[in-house]
Amino acid sequence: MTDKNTPLWEVFIRTRNGMAHRHVGSVHAADATMALQNARDVYTRRGEGLSVWVVRSSEITASDPSEKGMMFEPADSKIYRHPTFYDVPDDVGHM
Repeated sequence: MTDKNTPLWEVFIRTRNGMAHRHVGSVHAADATMALQNARDVYTRRGEGLSVWVVRSSEITASDPSEKGMMFEPADSKIYRHPTFYDVPDDVGHM
């Protein structure tokens, strides 16, 4: 049984080179080393992990979904952030 005072850690795994880390779940652990070991034992039993990140849940700051408009709509007015704004020369090929 997990002690209520044991910190919760979020686990992210990268399965292959070139891929992004993906959130796979959470573990309870007293410190970062134990969190890595627990994450390895729980989430990479079949050898699917190449890299594991653990982040204490209390250290994550997230946006509020109810404030989506305020957070993301201002980007619509900055057309230079959209890839369609640029002309790609034919010599470049596939990007």
